[in-house]
Amino acid sequence: MNATTRSSEFRRAVERLDEALSLAAGNPLGVDASIQRFEFCVELAWKSLGDVLLATHGIVVASPKPALQEAFRVGLIDDEARWLSMLRDRNLSSHTYRQTLALEIFARLPDYLHVLKG
Repeated sequence: MNATTRSSEFRRAVERLDEALSLAAGNPLGVDASIQRFEFCVELAWKSLGDVLLATHGIVVASPKPALQEAFRVGLIDDEARWLSMLRDRNLSSHTYRQTLALEIFARLPDYLHVLKG
């Protein structure tokens, strides 16, 4: 996927997360859908940041955490801790399913959405 396409997909994923969150209240399937869309957003975010890092700074990153750390270092993002928290939640939600954990992550999604919208 080229950088322009990935960036466009990222923006679309963030819009879809916003849509899911607006429909999710009191709906278990909406909660699950919101978490899944959040996972897509984080994946596309770090890859898009990697594209920008390569194109504008010549920095190659091959995984999410270094992409976020380098993006912070060069000023592409301004809250490294929040981004790393999103990454942790993304990893937890995509590799483990526990209802309690899912609801904890879901509760953080509105804040994360704000960060993702930048």
